Amino acid sequence: MNLFAKSIGNGLRHFNSWMALLSAFLIFAATLILVYAVLTRYFFFVSNDWVIELCVFLLIGATFLAAAYTQAERGHVGIEIMDEVMPPRWNRLRHLLGDVLSLVVVAFIANNAWEFTFNAYDQNWRTDSTWGPSLWIPYSLMAFGMTTLALQMILQIIEGMTKSAATRQHQPVTGA
Repeated sequence: MNLFAKSIGNGLRHFNSWMALLSAFLIFAATLILVYAVLTRYFFFVSNDWVIELCVFLLIGATFLAAAYTQAERGHVGIEIMDEVMPPRWNRLRHLLGDVLSLVVVAFIANNAWEFTFNAYDQNWRTDSTWGPSLWIPYSLMAFGMTTLALQMILQIIEGMTKSAATRQHQPVTGA
């Protein structure tokens, strides 16, 4: 890989790390908000109808914003026994094929999430609760997270193809 591609890859990894930290903060905030709701309902008999919706929005953000970091760490569910049983070259090809197929699905979801975001913003879609926040907020978190996940997968595909090409170039030539 050339220097430009490596710097973009490093920048994306750094950005994904920050998104993972933001996701951790969002989960922590949702926890505090839920504790607040339980305490105010129990001690003061106050109903907070906004709490559940806000926590759902925060957890949607946490889930989708951390997806690219999780992918970069290969933290998604996988079949680890395959890594131990298969030769390294086959594992690289398996990861590459998995990344390509996953990219197709993720790109489709990202595209639809952006469409939902723009429609929700343009048509002022809101939830049906008394608080009624705009739905473009969770849709945009989903769209942004899936887009960064797609970028991470593209980076991994490029790196996988580069490693495969480098491995083929350095294999010893055997002949009779």
